[in-house]
Amino acid sequence: MRRRRIQWSITSQILIIISFFFIPIIVHGFIDDENNDVDEDEGYKVRLELVHRHHARFAKHGGGGGGDLDKVEAIKGFIHRDFLRRMRMNQRWGLNHSISSHRRKDFETFQMSLHAGADYGLGEYFVHVGVGTPSQKLWLLADTGNELTWFNCKDTPDTKKSGVRKHHKKSSKKKSRSRHKSRSKSKNKTKHRTKKKTKTRVGTKTNPCKGSFCPKRSGSFQIVTCSSDKCKIDLSNLFSLAECPRYSDPCQYDISYVDGSSAKGYFGTDTITVDITNGNKGKLHNLTIGCTKSMHNGITFNEETGGILGLGYGKDSFVEKSVIEYGGKFSYCLMDHLSNKNVSNYLTFGTNNAKLLGEMKKTELLLYPPFYGVNITGISIGGQMLKIPPQIWDFDANGGVILDSGTTLTQLVTEAYEPVFEALNKSLSNVNMIFDDFGGLEFCFSSEGFNMSTVPRLVFHFDGGSRFEPPVKSYIIDVAPDVKCIGIIPINGPGASVIGNIMQQNHLWEFDLAQFTVGFAPSTCT
Repeated sequence: MRRRRIQWSITSQILIIISFFFIPIIVHGFIDDENNDVDEDEGYKVRLELVHRHHARFAKHGGGGGGDLDKVEAIKGFIHRDFLRRMRMNQRWGLNHSISSHRRKDFETFQMSLHAGADYGLGEYFVHVGVGTPSQKLWLLADTGNELTWFNCKDTPDTKKSGVRKHHKKSSKKKSRSRHKSRSKSKNKTKHRTKKKTKTRVGTKTNPCKGSFCPKRSGSFQIVTCSSDKCKIDLSNLFSLAECPRYSDPCQYDISYVDGSSAKGYFGTDTITVDITNGNKGKLHNLTIGCTKSMHNGITFNEETGGILGLGYGKDSFVEKSVIEYGGKFSYCLMDHLSNKNVSNYLTFGTNNAKLLGEMKKTELLLYPPFYGVNITGISIGGQMLKIPPQIWDFDANGGVILDSGTTLTQLVTEAYEPVFEALNKSLSNVNMIFDDFGGLEFCFSSEGFNMSTVPRLVFHFDGGSRFEPPVKSYIIDVAPDVKCIGIIPINGPGASVIGNIMQQNHLWEFDLAQFTVGFAPSTCT
């Protein structure tokens, strides 16, 4: 794959926003209040709470377990989702040649049971967003591997809201209806009012929009028509379909993943409201969104979770709007979500004032839509550089390394994994190995009486001389009471290795799109 730094205009560079490599997040700061809105940040920043799926607040929703989830099951779930996510990442890299490029031309809808939606490799963190006017609250899976923000939608598109006038074939029918007797008209009106009242009453009791987006209830929702250049050109990379029976029909999409799952719906634009630090509400206008009408073979959501927040790099992503509105950089800091503590994580657009425990180091940011790469020159353990072929780190040679907080465990291609595993294994030669099933982790052992200080430090060396030195607990991880494992997994090449969210924990990560740099520093995340 050819390595490149995309050269855009200054405005576009700021726009280029990073795919919040933390697919794991929950934006808890989106509001319903429509008062005191502002369209510009006026020097302030957006600070959004990121909540992991195993946070206790999700226990009641059935969307991921809650803080007391059994660690073994949690680890198995992480690895399963990482596997599915890797398949999708390979699909985006174009490394899986068995993927069919054929997209279904039909547009089907069907009723389906709703399950926990985070079990299909889409992400580890939830975001609480407000969509539309007035805003409708939704829990979304934050996904750095997707540019498109899409929701499960309950109603069908209204072509009137696309800016295209509907034409009536027979206006005479409308005129003849107006000549009905007043008594008949009165009855019809009464019947119509009764029907509306019934629908409203039922909606209030059952809340049909819970966990879904209802575009008909949003005054700012606009359909993207299939005849528009936006549909035919701009959205072609997001699987827009070529079919356009009528010029006013909605632009449809069919997103198919290599694991066999798919989502089908239509495109629109709408407004997302966010809290900014001056106490006002900021609005992100005209964000391209997807209204999903049917989901096949795996992509399902429970009654609380209803879609994906697209945080991948691309001009139609949520981050593009956010970065251009609130500054040229964004950052996040992830705390230890393997503990049972109800900790909070935050995503910030603008300057992050989190307390740093060391100097912030920087390296070059490499953009490979929708992913974000870094230029690694090697890995050392215990001060010794490992013998890893240099092409493993080279994007031009179908290698490289990307940062992805949607992937839990760090993944190294075999040529890099084996030297790392051998070095760590040597330092753990005196432990008692455990051969139970921990989701496929290769080396697990009894941690009873184990001293973490005996483990040599693992260091990622970046081009330019900066070094990322994660704490030992980020690669020798707890998986069960008194059981630890080497928390790195091998993957077959060719392809990019991934620094996952556990390896990124307890550090502030700052992505500067204007300067094309990634900064990192140990932090309390507070």
